[in-house]
Amino acid sequence: MASEGITATPQRDFLTPDPSLAPGSVHAGFEVVSATPIPEVSGTIYVLRHQTSGARAMWISCADTNKSFSIAFKTPPADDTGVFHIIEHSVLCGSDAYPVKEPFVNLLKTSMQTFLNALTFPDKTMYPVASTNTADLENLMGVYLDAVLHPAIYHRRRIFEQEGWHLEASDDGSLSYNGVVFNEMKGALSDPDEVLSLALSRALFPQSPYRFESGGAPRAIPTLTYEGFLDAHARHYALPNSYTILYGDMDIDRELAFIDERFRGAENRNAGAPNPLPLQPAVTAAPVKVEMATTPDNASVGLAYVVATSNQRERVLAVDVLLDALCGSNEAPLKRRVLDAGLANDFQAALIDGVAQPEVVFQLKGAHADVSERFRKLIEDSCREFAENGIPHDKLEASLAQAEFNLRERDFGSWATDGVALSMQALSSWLYDDNHPFDYLQYEDALADLKKGLDNGLFEGMLKEIVCENPHSALAELVPTEGGDAAEEADELARLRAQMSDKDVEDVRREVEALRAEQEAPDSPEALATLPTLTVADIEPARPDPEVADVKAPLPCLAHELDTRHIDYVYHYFDLRRVGFAELPYVGVLTDLLGKLDTKLHTASDLDTLVEANLGNLGFGYETYGRDDDLSFARPMLVVSASALSEKVDSLASIPQEVWGKTLYLDGNRMRDILTQRKVALEQYFVNSGHAAAAARATSYFSSASVASSQMGGIDYYLFLKRLLANWDRRLPALREILPNLADRIFTADEVTVSFTGPAEDRKRFWELGGTLGLEEQGENVCEHRLQIPTPKVSREGFVIPSNVSFVARAAAPTTADAGTLGTWQVATRALSFDYLWNEVRVKGGAYGVGFSHTTEGIRRFWSFRDPNVASTLQRYDGAAAWLANWAPTDDELSGYIVSSVAAQDAPEKPRALARRQDMQHFNGRPANWRNIIRQQELDTTAEAVRSLAPALEPTAAPAGVCVFGPREAIEASGLDLTVHELVGSEEA
Repeated sequence: MASEGITATPQRDFLTPDPSLAPGSVHAGFEVVSATPIPEVSGTIYVLRHQTSGARAMWISCADTNKSFSIAFKTPPADDTGVFHIIEHSVLCGSDAYPVKEPFVNLLKTSMQTFLNALTFPDKTMYPVASTNTADLENLMGVYLDAVLHPAIYHRRRIFEQEGWHLEASDDGSLSYNGVVFNEMKGALSDPDEVLSLALSRALFPQSPYRFESGGAPRAIPTLTYEGFLDAHARHYALPNSYTILYGDMDIDRELAFIDERFRGAENRNAGAPNPLPLQPAVTAAPVKVEMATTPDNASVGLAYVVATSNQRERVLAVDVLLDALCGSNEAPLKRRVLDAGLANDFQAALIDGVAQPEVVFQLKGAHADVSERFRKLIEDSCREFAENGIPHDKLEASLAQAEFNLRERDFGSWATDGVALSMQALSSWLYDDNHPFDYLQYEDALADLKKGLDNGLFEGMLKEIVCENPHSALAELVPTEGGDAAEEADELARLRAQMSDKDVEDVRREVEALRAEQEAPDSPEALATLPTLTVADIEPARPDPEVADVKAPLPCLAHELDTRHIDYVYHYFDLRRVGFAELPYVGVLTDLLGKLDTKLHTASDLDTLVEANLGNLGFGYETYGRDDDLSFARPMLVVSASALSEKVDSLASIPQEVWGKTLYLDGNRMRDILTQRKVALEQYFVNSGHAAAAARATSYFSSASVASSQMGGIDYYLFLKRLLANWDRRLPALREILPNLADRIFTADEVTVSFTGPAEDRKRFWELGGTLGLEEQGENVCEHRLQIPTPKVSREGFVIPSNVSFVARAAAPTTADAGTLGTWQVATRALSFDYLWNEVRVKGGAYGVGFSHTTEGIRRFWSFRDPNVASTLQRYDGAAAWLANWAPTDDELSGYIVSSVAAQDAPEKPRALARRQDMQHFNGRPANWRNIIRQQELDTTAEAVRSLAPALEPTAAPAGVCVFGPREAIEASGLDLTVHELVGSEEA
């Protein structure tokens, strides 16, 4: 398995500009404007201009074989209709060259892509793709370029109705709105943070496009006309308004010729000027209040300041460092002061960049009543004090070290490849100024200047400018109320119905029938034949995983010798077998508190500074490992993760052991603050990612491992936290005794396995410096197995959350037919998710997302995301068996599903992610060749084999459970026999 971002072509020097690409040279219609070596990306950035159209282009030339392409358009909105969001969805529903209904989904089914998506930002829309395979990348590029430049929206109005909005009429004549974006935004604006953010933007930018909700406000989306939709596309999706970025090791002349050919025919579109994006003059807005139907705990206050313009890269980085030093943890001086003031449950600060005018937002969460002006005064007085008397030097130094580590590590997680992430960063300046195409890809000079500024008052002066003397600010308060958007939408629809005749209602029904007919009509063989495809022959041979050495160090150690760019990663896995089941929620409390309290050696504040100055991260969490053939097996572990630059391996050995061995569980107020923040974070998770929470809960109806996980970080842990915090003063004395006792039993040499990722010489130094990491053996009498997990119980549950949409999950137990079919199930999963469920639940039902998964233990799970339906979605899940039993793909379709299934497994991984996956395989007891076994099953999959899985999906094939997260009205209206829990906002225990 390749590690992403470090596969190199040894004979090429990417930091030396290619002489053939000298400024002024022309390649396939693109003139090179500049060629600049950029050490931060280990390559050269070429800026180009398409001669005939004026389209901008860039190539980030480097050794990465995980190549990417993106095209973006500047799309500042002129209203709240979300027109550019709807366009983003709609252009991927067919184009002139690819006249199928869902080319985007076809690519998901058949491509080797490592990234495939489209993204709407406040002022731009971006279409990025990535692949390690050149032919595949060009397939993706071709479909995307035709989609954005020649979409089918001009001759298929139903696309607008499906993705944007349309009216529907029920049997009794009542009306409702439906549409994918409409439902997505109902869910997005169920988040109080999003509502507060929009209120701040309206106040900060009263004359700027940033005052509008670029995703679309549900009240405004139905005011968008089809004609306005087409006009917005025609004016903005023009080549002079475009930014194309290529990334990685590629034949640039070939790719430019490919793009030039597809630009032809779109060069002379004269549809009028795009919307302007002027800078907002400074304004000190009057305080505003916004009401929202949500729970009292979601009351919040936001204070925002515009702090820079996009071309001030060094200033933006400095503000980021400054915010971390002042507010990056509970022990940062400004955050500690706000928390101690008792104005709210939590306080956060964030830098919003990637826009023309970056801003800083200070936010109270769980705010008390009438504290807005006190909050503003506290922030501004405190910042003035820090500016005049100095910010703690060690905090600034540590925050700068942390920023430097993050910039050098360049680990964007699983959400984006390096190429996609760096392309987004390039647009942070290039979109606004052609003279600043790659400011946000450079950081060395800025870091050097900021290090000098530590001692000359740079940060204090900046703090005075951005807060104390800033004329551009806004203050907003979110006030929870009863009623809200759902009631207002119902009133609006009732007024609309009153104005309509019975014939008008019948016309609405006919329009919906016409939409359904188009949605259900299959693509013709001729249309499908236009799509580019790969075959199984295009799949490269399996690459073996790097070897994991079981090293005999002072403690059991899994050694991953990978190229980590001089960064070491350590994971400590502590088996929880000596912990009782009733104690698992306290393990969750332990992981939330560790690293944030005083130790015997450092105060919490000094510890925070020590960690930031010396480590890339220090985290405490949990994992529960199972067995693929035994749902009753569970091996929960407390996991301590840490990373550091190679030269700081001594800190990697010393700091974690101080935290787990010497933490003091005495400061009740600090502990309560931390756990309250965790409770608030879980509530946000339930509202924003209810599909994941519902699927996890449904899995716990069958899996002992999931039962254990729920106790430490899921719904059961959340309910435990609510009870604990509601009775804090009474339970604190016992908690002070339970936690150190629990830590003594967990952090022992008997039950730890250490995973080290990095060079062998670093690992050797780690063990020389760390020894047994302060851990001692406790003996067999203490190691006696104590953890007994109750047998999972199949349930049907509904959890009420403050949301305007639902998340619907269904899970079923394994069947005897599952043995040896995991690879076949992987192919079936893609067919179900991207064909049947996509069409039934997303396209027809209007849900923003839907999917199916088959776990390695054999549990089959359906889930939907931001879904306007509940009962009908479950009915569609029930129909999956019949659909799969009759699945008759063409040879090309089956081949495509196999290609994409294998490619998902073969995708490049960063060293940290690769090591973690291998650790999981070790603890799950899987053989070293386990992935290759599954891969071969995928390659051997036949249509008949997939159809043979259909009986396992029958609703009566195995015990099944249902879990729904959503508003009470939707759960009750579903008519389902569910046990209903008031999850968020009630003190139910």
